[in-house]
Amino acid sequence: MARNDLRGLYAITPDCADGERLLADVGAALAGGCRIVQYRDKISPKPEQVRRASALRALTRQYGARLLINDDLALTTLVDADGVHLGQDDGNLLAARAILGPERILGASCYADLSLAHAAQAAGADYVAFGAVYPSPTKPHAARAEPGLFAEARQELGVATCAIGGITLDNAPPLIAAGADLLAVITDLFSAPDIAARAAAYQRLFEKA
Repeated sequence: MARNDLRGLYAITPDCADGERLLADVGAALAGGCRIVQYRDKISPKPEQVRRASALRALTRQYGARLLINDDLALTTLVDADGVHLGQDDGNLLAARAILGPERILGASCYADLSLAHAAQAAGADYVAFGAVYPSPTKPHAARAEPGLFAEARQELGVATCAIGGITLDNAPPLIAAGADLLAVITDLFSAPDIAARAAAYQRLFEKA
């Protein structure tokens, strides 16, 4: 997949006990222009995850957006999502690519390690994620990835790069300037009083770059 095909705001769903609210919030982000959503759910039982992922799949299709599933290859194929994001402990990337086929998106967490990104690219990843780029309430103990890492990755890799961790509208521009293709955002997006407006503001950052 071409790097230019993966660019912009990358919305990651927060843990949410209310499934209807989750769908409404994701719908608002999509209405604001977000075209990549990752379903991440660390609290719901598996049957509820299937229901939510299926509903999100239908919702993203309405907007011509892509749905990725966090850390669950089986759920990805079950709901016919557009791809999966895997951490280093979530399964073999080569095996995942074989199951996904060539069309679905495969993303990989590489923390602050460019060598992991090279290995992920060789295994068939479409994008690599570096972070936390800033202190993150979601992963407070994550290794820190400096903005310069994105400049190095842009020179050395042929796949898209994703920045994650503590990103806000105010601190996002240096990451885009350094070469980040995607900005993965949870809190600053879904805690905004107007989610659609916040999503649109993130998309405008890429238009200015």
